[in-house]
Amino acid sequence: MTKLIAIEEHFVTPAIRAAWAASAIGQEGTAVLDRGEIEAMLDDLGERRLALMDEGGVDVQVLSVTTPGLHNLDPEPSVTLARQTNDLLSATIARHPTRFQGLATLPTASPAHVAAELARSVTQLGFKGAMLSGRTRDKNLDHPDFWPLFKEATVLGVPLFIHPQIPQQAVRETLYSGFGPAVDISLATFGLGWHYEAGIQFVRLVLAGVFDKYPDLQIILGHWGEVVLFYLDRLTALGQVATLQRPIADYLRQNLYVTPSGMWSQAYLQRALEIVGPERILFSTDYPYQYKPGQPGRRFLEDTTLSADQKTLFAHGNWARLTQAATR
Repeated sequence: MTKLIAIEEHFVTPAIRAAWAASAIGQEGTAVLDRGEIEAMLDDLGERRLALMDEGGVDVQVLSVTTPGLHNLDPEPSVTLARQTNDLLSATIARHPTRFQGLATLPTASPAHVAAELARSVTQLGFKGAMLSGRTRDKNLDHPDFWPLFKEATVLGVPLFIHPQIPQQAVRETLYSGFGPAVDISLATFGLGWHYEAGIQFVRLVLAGVFDKYPDLQIILGHWGEVVLFYLDRLTALGQVATLQRPIADYLRQNLYVTPSGMWSQAYLQRALEIVGPERILFSTDYPYQYKPGQPGRRFLEDTTLSADQKTLFAHGNWARLTQAATR
């Protein structure tokens, strides 16, 4: 049976929950999305998670802190909390080394510490890269403060995953409000807002010249590319206005990997294959948010029109190749 490595599988810790609660913008209104059964599944890093992995047909979870990570915290506590979280994740992986891998949590609120914590997480803890939640407070990911992170990721040869987080309050009030609290927060997050937020962060990296400066830097986007793949024609026109070294399509094909995040759509898969190709798709279930019994992810893989070799790439081969530098 094909080995499945799921790369966008989330957890959170009591310490991070406490830090979110202590900050006015710690979770930016998204705490309501992580309650009840979802909260319990996020908190568990032991036997129940392993049992649900077995039930779902997932062999390995690549663990990362759920959105918004530490991006909205104050600088000093974020540095300490990042180290604590990464040490905890390392210990979790050590207990189940064949079932878990890790993406680092970074203290982006303290940019001077970010590259060093990525290096520590990769070289000392064995992590495969890092999970980012897009902007940090008012700073977009292309801000000069974060360019040392891009350099370090390039030197280490590890990917950075750009995960969605909720739009800023002013944007929510302008574009995502007026329908009642439950609908407003849903529209601003999983309904639509999350996905534009993450996709725009990648486009900003392109326009800022990050990939021109670091052409080997590799970025991962979930949810089949966070809208970006579906507007390549318009982005191509944008590239004719911007001053870039390559057409925008080249950045997608050379600097971007995409993953389904539990969205089992054959149509979206076909679009991803058209734009980035079979060697730049990665498997993920977005646990626990998209968890459903009955192995829908494995069934999706089996039902695709991919060749046997391409299914292997999607299931685990592309991830192994992408992260091989982190294993040396």
